Amino acid sequence: MRKRFYNAIFASGIGFILTCMMVGISLNTEGTTLKVEGASAAQWTWIGIGISLVFLSQLFAGQVDAFLGAVPKPQLSKLLPEEGKRAMLKPWLLAALLVVMLVWPFMVSRGSVDLATLTLIYIMLGLGLNIVVGLAGLLDLGFVAFYAVGAYTYALLSQYFGMSFWACLPLSAGLAALFGFLLGFPVLRLRGDYLAIVTLGFGEIIRILLNNWTSVTGGPSGISGIAKPSLFGLEFTRRAKEEGATTFHEFFGIDYSSSYKVIFLYLIAVILVCFVIYVINRLMRMPIGRAWEALREDEIACRSLGLNRTMIKLSAFTIGASTAGFAGAFFSARQGFISPESFIFIESAIILAIVVLGGMGSQVGVILAAIVMTILPELAREFSEYRMLLFGLLMVVMMRWRPEGLVPMKRPHLELKT
Repeated sequence: MRKRFYNAIFASGIGFILTCMMVGISLNTEGTTLKVEGASAAQWTWIGIGISLVFLSQLFAGQVDAFLGAVPKPQLSKLLPEEGKRAMLKPWLLAALLVVMLVWPFMVSRGSVDLATLTLIYIMLGLGLNIVVGLAGLLDLGFVAFYAVGAYTYALLSQYFGMSFWACLPLSAGLAALFGFLLGFPVLRLRGDYLAIVTLGFGEIIRILLNNWTSVTGGPSGISGIAKPSLFGLEFTRRAKEEGATTFHEFFGIDYSSSYKVIFLYLIAVILVCFVIYVINRLMRMPIGRAWEALREDEIACRSLGLNRTMIKLSAFTIGASTAGFAGAFFSARQGFISPESFIFIESAIILAIVVLGGMGSQVGVILAAIVMTILPELAREFSEYRMLLFGLLMVVMMRWRPEGLVPMKRPHLELKT
């Protein structure tokens, strides 16, 4: 009991110091002077409640674990039909889901479609990092660097060479894959915390390079006026930007609406996500997918089986980075403006949280976690200041209640009848 009491004091003290630094003190400018302001009474009340919860959770850790263990966990397998019926219904259910996703944007508001498009971007990023972390077991804290490479590749090619989105999309993925391949070599002998530190440094190097290379990337000012995707040359603007070009509404003889562009971007995101899911599913069933899982479970056993761990690690980094390149190119096309501040470390942390919350290696889990992590902050805008605090609390609760994730990865196995 005494040891738990000391642990509770230590944990609550660390939590109090960190909370005071992040929430209790704020810096504001008045003219040319910098003014330090403290938190309000309501904020201090919430800080006190949070520290008390940390203290009590550490003091009664055994009782908390027993209570969380008694909380029923979702058993999705029991809700699903038998294996034979499931295999028969799966293509029909997937087809129905795809039809709903294609029809849904025409029935809801523009804001909902825009939020769904952002969710699909994080789904792509989560699926890409899931290859590196969930399947290959390589902790990557700089995944946002490949995201930035894909975004800036399209932005620069579009600005300096006038290339279209469809031509730049594979180039963005290819260049991001090349960066992932180059990153793989320095970290071949690293695992765990050391690998995380190196990848974190790589992510910061890319961000600082984009920030300081002002002659090409625009530095902190970023790149604006990035061209939007077109449909077979049809632009979604009110008037065509180039002479001789035709807009979408003029070609079909309908009234102009800005929602057409939003829906078109959403449909592109749906197609990209479906393509990524299909490719990753095929890879997981191939020998390379089995090799990733073997590397994750036991690297020494993987080497003893004659598998080339160098190629396994490089393939994981390369394919995962290419997925981030797809997402980055689409992100820059959707936003029309990018800057280095769009690719800070917190983005890597959010993507990693999606993979961990969803379930390491589970594609369905990653999709569900991306939906939760994207939509919940929009539903609780009044708590936007405490967004990261809520993310951290959600991570702690999940690790104590369901450490395997929302939808754990299921591996195919055979059972012998007794």
